[in-house]
Amino acid sequence: MHQVSHIMGKELKDFFISPIAYIVISVFLLVTGWLFFSTFFVFNQADMRNFFNLLPMTFAFVVPAITMRLFAEELNTGSYETLLTLPVTFRDIIVGKFLAGVVFVSAILVPTLVYPVFIAMMGELDWGPVIGGYAGAVMLGAAFTAIGLFASALTRNQIIAFIMGAVICFALTTMDRMLFFFPTPALNVVNYLGASSHFQNVAKGIIDSRDILYFLSLVFLGLYAAHLAMQEKK
Repeated sequence: MHQVSHIMGKELKDFFISPIAYIVISVFLLVTGWLFFSTFFVFNQADMRNFFNLLPMTFAFVVPAITMRLFAEELNTGSYETLLTLPVTFRDIIVGKFLAGVVFVSAILVPTLVYPVFIAMMGELDWGPVIGGYAGAVMLGAAFTAIGLFASALTRNQIIAFIMGAVICFALTTMDRMLFFFPTPALNVVNYLGASSHFQNVAKGIIDSRDILYFLSLVFLGLYAAHLAMQEKK
């Protein structure tokens, strides 16, 4: 655990000194803020429903932009070989980078807490779905971070890593909205694979073990695939 925490601390430091990270945060806050307030005053409802409805699609592009450098940058500069000379395992490296990504994704959600506070000042806000929405956002962010980490482990090019991660996350986000493209026998499976429905369940305050298992499975598969990809490059 000491090695994991050391790698996580190093990655978090790199995140917070990177100008790209602040550009991503700024874009995220501008997009979510504009989309939220533009619809809030139209519907005039004291809830966060529109914000959480837009979040999976926003995360599908923001999270891969955050994670694209985690392995790709080190593979490109050659610093990954130096990292392997230290007394750490593949598991330490992957888990440390993953936790750093999850913490950073969670950190970019912190400024958005202004939204429910603003709504509570404008009207009576039900805090249950708000808490559920942010819990679901962290789980969704963790799943997409694992996928982004896997994409970053496949290439030395950060742009390619971003594109691959975004394509996978976008596909998972829109899958349950494209059910009419799939044959009837496959609808239940395809619907379960879609990330949006699982996120929306949690955002409504519905705690279902199937939704939690879904996000944990995505995290495990993403990290395991990243482990296999990095072993191939050893």
